[in-house]
Amino acid sequence: MATLASVLDAMTEEGELYEALPDGSVRCFACGHRCLIREGRRGICKVRFNEGGKLHVPWGYVGALQSDPTEKKPFYHLLPGSDTLTFGMLGCDFHCEYCQNWVSSQALRDPASDQSGDYVRKTSAKEIVDFGVGMGARVVASSYNEPLITAEWAAHVFEQAAQAGLLCAFVSNGNATPEVLDYLGDNLAAMKIDLKSMQDANYRRLGGVLRNVLDTIELAHERGIWVEVVTLIVPGFNDSTEELMDAARFLVSISADIPWHVTAFHKNYRMQEPDNTSAEMLIRAAEIGQEAGLNYVYAGNMPGRVGDYEDTICPHCGEQLIERIGYVIIKYSISDEGRCPSCERAIPGIWPEHKDEVRLGTEHDLFFRKPRSVR
Repeated sequence: MATLASVLDAMTEEGELYEALPDGSVRCFACGHRCLIREGRRGICKVRFNEGGKLHVPWGYVGALQSDPTEKKPFYHLLPGSDTLTFGMLGCDFHCEYCQNWVSSQALRDPASDQSGDYVRKTSAKEIVDFGVGMGARVVASSYNEPLITAEWAAHVFEQAAQAGLLCAFVSNGNATPEVLDYLGDNLAAMKIDLKSMQDANYRRLGGVLRNVLDTIELAHERGIWVEVVTLIVPGFNDSTEELMDAARFLVSISADIPWHVTAFHKNYRMQEPDNTSAEMLIRAAEIGQEAGLNYVYAGNMPGRVGDYEDTICPHCGEQLIERIGYVIIKYSISDEGRCPSCERAIPGIWPEHKDEVRLGTEHDLFFRKPRSVR
C-alpha cells in the first residue's frame, strides 16, 4: 500500500527557490527557515526534499479546493462581498498546537494527518482557474496549508489567474524571505499574515521565529502588496495587555492603515487547556489596537457579538462605511474612488470599480454566505 509520502513525492517538480551546493546539498529559500537539505533528506516542511542534488517541490495537485467568501480569509479591504477560489496543498513549516487545518498542514509530520491523502487530487493550474471563473470568483488564494512552501505551484497558478483577470492572494503564517516575495512578483496582490505573538519564545514553541514574521509584514507592505494581519487571541498565551499593545504598535510603526483582525481561539488539535476566547476578550483586544493608533481593527469569527468591530468605520469622521455580520455585507458606501462619502478621506484597500458590484445581504443570509465545494 502506498504511503502518503510516496504519493506526494510522485507529484513534484524541480523547484526554483533554491541554491545547489557543491557537496550535493541544497539551500531552500521558500521560507524563513532557509533549510540546508542534504541528499535524500527533507526540509522542515517535510514536502520539499533533495533528490540527486535537486530540490523537489509539490506540484500538480490540491489537497483542498473550494470557493470561499473573501471575508473568510479574512480580507475586509479586498473586494468586499466577493468570492475567493481557494486551493491548498499539504504541509507546513510550523507545527502550531492549535492549528485548525492540522489535517492538511501537519502531513508527513503527524501520522494522524495521513487521512489528508484521501483529499488529494491531481489537477492543473488551468483547471483551478477555470473553476474560479466558472464559480464567479474575483480572487484566487493559496491557503489551508502554508502557501510559502508550495510557492512554485502557487506562482504557476497565479500566472494563469492574472491572465484571467483574477486577483491573487496568500493566506500565510508570514515566515517568508525576500527571495520568495520577489519570486511571486506583481501577481501577488494581497497577503493575510498571522502575527501569532510578540514573544519569540512563543514563536519557537510553534516552530518559527518572530523576527521573520515582523520582517515579512514590513517587506510585503513596502512592495505594495495589500496586507491584512490576524492575531488569534489565545488566553494565557498571547492575550496580555502588554503583548497586544506591542503587536498593535508594531503595525502602527509600519502603517496605521494595516487592518488588524483579532480572532477567537477555539480548542482544537493538541491545545486543549486554555479556555475558548470570549467576545469580551476580542472587544478588549480591539480596543487596545485602536488605543495604539490603528485605524482599522476588526474582531472576527463571532458574528453579531462584537458590536461595530465587524464594520469598517472612517477613522476621520466616524462614518460607517461597511456594515458586516459574519461574511455578509449589509451596507457598503465607499465611493467608486475609494473614499469616504462624507469627508472624502481615502480608505486604503482594493475596492471594486463600482460600488454597485458589491453583493449585499441581510442578517438572514448569515448561514447561506458560506464556502462552496468545487465539484
